[in-house]
Amino acid sequence: MKVTEPATGVQVIARAAQMLRALEDQPQGLNLAQLAGRVGLPRSTVHRIVAALTTEGLLASEPAGKIRIGPEFGRLAKVGLTESWRPVEPVMQRVHDDLGETVDCAILSGNQVRVIHVMPTTRHMLRAIAEVGQSFPLYSTAKGRALLAAMDRPAALRLLPPVLHPYTPHTLTSVEAIEAELDKVAETGVAYDCEETTLGICAAAIAVREPSGVQLTISVVVPTQRFGEGAKAGITRAMEEARRDAIAAFGS
Repeated sequence: MKVTEPATGVQVIARAAQMLRALEDQPQGLNLAQLAGRVGLPRSTVHRIVAALTTEGLLASEPAGKIRIGPEFGRLAKVGLTESWRPVEPVMQRVHDDLGETVDCAILSGNQVRVIHVMPTTRHMLRAIAEVGQSFPLYSTAKGRALLAAMDRPAALRLLPPVLHPYTPHTLTSVEAIEAELDKVAETGVAYDCEETTLGICAAAIAVREPSGVQLTISVVVPTQRFGEGAKAGITRAMEEARRDAIAAFGS
């Protein structure tokens, strides 16, 4: 007869994490046997941990016996994402101080890009500012293009809507034009939006992978009258430096 020692608290936490990771890419869920097979643990052990995680809302059990990620896990993950700008705050601050313009940070949110932090300009009365929580299209914004260019191209194209709506007369509305723009961003590291989403507003953005692995964008948002060729060149230099600083700091 084999005698096994009871799992320690640390072991239980590690096993729970294993199960959460196993279910991460399974939106329809797995049954108990499938989950046990994936994590390599006895069904009785998996059942106990699943029951505890379900009680806390981190897992959910379907009537058909499938187990999937629960609502509480999603809520906690969302909170973590909204705070994921903190590691890039020093980079944002340097850009803000150097340029004196509004700087924001955003993340991918479904098939849009969502602003999670804003540093408004204090030098100018005329300001272009997005609200925290506001979402924008991926294909027409600098921040969205920076994210798309940092992704595998097929995955990026799957995020484009069936019809590319022209938000302004300057919006690119063909997949071929968007791909050409993404090629430029992938080469230079800096994406632009020159009145393509909102008339009177231009932007430049870079994509940064912060230490936890979350892909973020840092954007400079500027009224069109302050985005002439000379100003654009200075903004581009500042964004290129910010990208190098972030890569050096985070190894992204």
